[in-house]
Amino acid sequence: MALDVTDLRSFYASSLGKTAHHLVCGHLARRWDNLAGLSVLGLGYATPYLDHFRGQALRLLAMMPAEQGVVNWPSDGASASALIDDTMLPLPDSCIDRVLLAHALETAEHPRELLEEVWRVLTPGGRLIVVAPNRSGLWARLDSTPFGHGRPFSRGQLHDLMRETLFSPVYWSEALYTPPFNRAVVLRLAPAIESVSAKLSLPGAGVVLVEATKQLYRLVGVRRIRRSLPELAPALTPALSPRPLGSGRDVA
Repeated sequence: MALDVTDLRSFYASSLGKTAHHLVCGHLARRWDNLAGLSVLGLGYATPYLDHFRGQALRLLAMMPAEQGVVNWPSDGASASALIDDTMLPLPDSCIDRVLLAHALETAEHPRELLEEVWRVLTPGGRLIVVAPNRSGLWARLDSTPFGHGRPFSRGQLHDLMRETLFSPVYWSEALYTPPFNRAVVLRLAPAIESVSAKLSLPGAGVVLVEATKQLYRLVGVRRIRRSLPELAPALTPALSPRPLGSGRDVA
């Protein structure tokens, strides 16, 4: 079940939420360092991360599922957010260059259908980043943060889901090694904890990040099977039928 949008907004306004945003956004910024001329879509509750790309991308859109609710975004200027059905995106085919799923896949009723819709709206060669709770992480075990709600995923489960929906993973990473405790000393040490844990590839990260590209499958053509045709004997010349009586003049 999707979280209420007010709870998500409150979390990212807290000290713990700001720390989580900073740690996750570092990975996103490294992967998408140049969005000039590109259209970017955030699905779920991705607006805290989309803020980082303002002024870079040609177009930024934020779409939130009806079960969650929607907030106006950005706070200044024309609104670029919309309330949607996550299995029927109100977009034409192949119109988006980058899609970010945050607080979306784990709460989707039909995650495969959601990814199929993302595949539909992505341009050929377009890229998707999924930020999903890690099944083996501490953040998924505590419901005090949004990452503790919904269905967490292992890397293997995400890989299978990507393959089933015709996405090809090109990058894997993990974030939020810092315990999900809103304490000043923990938050102060968060960057150091994150750096050391990532270098040592320690288990127990809070979220798994996967970047994947849209695969285009060409329909397999029907094979031309050469069959050995039987040798045919020359056809007999048909005999002329007799001329009907009275059809011509008699020769004297």
